[in-house]
Amino acid sequence: MLMTTTAKSAYINPYVGGTLLGIVLFLAFLTTGGGLGASGGVNRVQLAVVDSVAPGHVDRTAYFAKTAGGNRNPLDHPSVLMLLGTAVGGFLSGLAFRRVKLEIRKGPRISNATRLVMALAGGTIMGYGARLARGCTSGQALSGGAVLSVGSWAFMFAVFGGGYLLAYFVRKAWN
Repeated sequence: MLMTTTAKSAYINPYVGGTLLGIVLFLAFLTTGGGLGASGGVNRVQLAVVDSVAPGHVDRTAYFAKTAGGNRNPLDHPSVLMLLGTAVGGFLSGLAFRRVKLEIRKGPRISNATRLVMALAGGTIMGYGARLARGCTSGQALSGGAVLSVGSWAFMFAVFGGGYLLAYFVRKAWN
């Protein structure tokens, strides 16, 4: 069975989805020489903004200069196209299955403001962690895990372990 039915609309079978994701990962390695991951593309978009506002700062900072210093264009990288394709593809899929709508998903015992603050805090921590770990969960888990990188496997065990430990403290927000 390719799709499972819910009250709203059909979702893809997780085994089929995982197989398709593996094929996409293989094709990413084949065509770009690198795997999948979003944080590199996000970092490059952010760096393009900084470079347009303060190019001197980018040229003087070694970390930034590697990607956007001098005449380098930080947007000239496959990860930026992958990021754009992910956003556009996700939106088109949402349109096709009538899932696009503005909403705040939360538990009944939490306010919208608290939920948004928690989401922003969690996203900030994950973004910082992705740069610190040299890759986001998709880059580390999928791409690094696929090539049997020990650091990527350690990262994923830490992510899942941290998630389970933190769930105890935030579960009341969802009940």
